[in-house]
Amino acid sequence: MNREELKEKYGKKRVPHQWRGTDLLSTLVTTFFGSGMSPKAPGTMGSLAATVVAYPMALLAVHSGFWPLFFIAAIVIFFAAIPFVKKAMKDTGTEDPGWIVIDEVCGIFMTFAFVEPGRIISAPWILIIGFALFRFFDILKPLGIHRFEKFPGAWGVMADDLLGGFYAGVLLGLPL
Repeated sequence: MNREELKEKYGKKRVPHQWRGTDLLSTLVTTFFGSGMSPKAPGTMGSLAATVVAYPMALLAVHSGFWPLFFIAAIVIFFAAIPFVKKAMKDTGTEDPGWIVIDEVCGIFMTFAFVEPGRIISAPWILIIGFALFRFFDILKPLGIHRFEKFPGAWGVMADDLLGGFYAGVLLGLPL
């Protein structure tokens, strides 16, 4: 089947193996090193991969004394990913396909930006709560998040997850 027939059969978001239509670097970045290639729940898998990476990031932040690591990572990923997402969508003829999960990574890191890294190390269950809160905001898109999804092209792909991560982080950062 050619790309047009696949789009007709599966819709613009669910064409199987469509990441093969772009270059290797764009694929690695947009799928977060392959975590978005999961045939089931790629967004959840990308979020889970980012959550796993968050623990060593928290260790690094604690040992280096660089507390804003998660915030800086989220912002850098947001802007650095835009051209890769744009290229991958153009190359594959898709609009916000599920296999692009770098936006989830950005959102997860924004979520943990609101928690002192030492708390993540001393209470790793915070990672589970943060993951669940982010997925809630990412899937349901309440509080105006859905409006950010309407931004044009790659900006819309990335912006709604950054805002979802912000909301999840605010809740996660509240004193327990």
